[in-house]
Amino acid sequence: MGRELVIRAESWPLARPFAISRGVKTAADVVVVEIVEEGKRGWAECVPYPRYDETIESVIAEIEDVRRDLEGDIDGAALQDLMQAGAARNAVDCALWDLRAKQAGTSVAELCGLGGLKPEITAETIGIGTPEEMGARAAELKSAPLLKIKLNAEDIEARLDAIRMNAPDARLIVDPNEGWSADIVSEKGGYLKKIGVEMLEQPVPAGDDEGLRDIESPVALCADEALHTSADLERLQGKYDMINIKLDKTGGLTEALALKEKAQSMGFGIMVGCMVGSSLAMAPAVLVAQGAKIVDLDGPLLLKEDRKPGLDFSGGMIHPPKPDLWG
Repeated sequence: MGRELVIRAESWPLARPFAISRGVKTAADVVVVEIVEEGKRGWAECVPYPRYDETIESVIAEIEDVRRDLEGDIDGAALQDLMQAGAARNAVDCALWDLRAKQAGTSVAELCGLGGLKPEITAETIGIGTPEEMGARAAELKSAPLLKIKLNAEDIEARLDAIRMNAPDARLIVDPNEGWSADIVSEKGGYLKKIGVEMLEQPVPAGDDEGLRDIESPVALCADEALHTSADLERLQGKYDMINIKLDKTGGLTEALALKEKAQSMGFGIMVGCMVGSSLAMAPAVLVAQGAKIVDLDGPLLLKEDRKPGLDFSGGMIHPPKPDLWG
């Protein structure tokens, strides 16, 4: 018997509405891929993202288009040429890694040459709300070591002041999701530094970020929407200090690890982030997150209920996945 490919859509309700500069989410809509061969199952999850013109339907169709190859003997290396970077390839690539590890009786970390994985501090995210709402949420999360703050261009200082007052000891990073201008970045840099913000993630639109070259920002600037694969790195030099690696952008673990290595060699700091998904979506990213400067893999903490078993997020950290989840 050859391989069997199973594809399905799932929707995971959020614990509370989650607002960013582009809109509000109430559920994590994901695609799960399973590849079964000789009694062994590899599986993985991806999160289609409208910002990149992805939908549940388009991602499923993209995978269906290569079903014959996937039910053949294709490996992860050949997959990089067969499918383009994005959510669809991510699910397939990570499912193939999981399958290969189970067939070999080892872990994906060992197959990648990473050895034993360690827990990493992960950010916990506060969505956009009124200053009072965001301050109250910060009070609930004040014991978290790292907070990520979603903002738009309104009430920037009022919102951040409320958060800092209610979480005085937390490290802070800020993500406007392309909602600012270069002028706002320049104007607010000193204030952000003063209240202890460590990093500003994709403050301006990815296609309109040349103005960042002219700014000597006192806070590290991190490329997110502007960065998908290692092919993007050269044009980001001089604009950003860091890059945010997300497997749904790179198209899986294979490219994510290659991107990390190349980015580090070029002097970029590493952030590892996520879309809003379950622990199955986060598990492969834990491998990339090893030793990263910033880790933001709290997607499952935004859900009303996670997979069982899921990842362990105790102590403000994300712990390595157990084999019965992934890897």
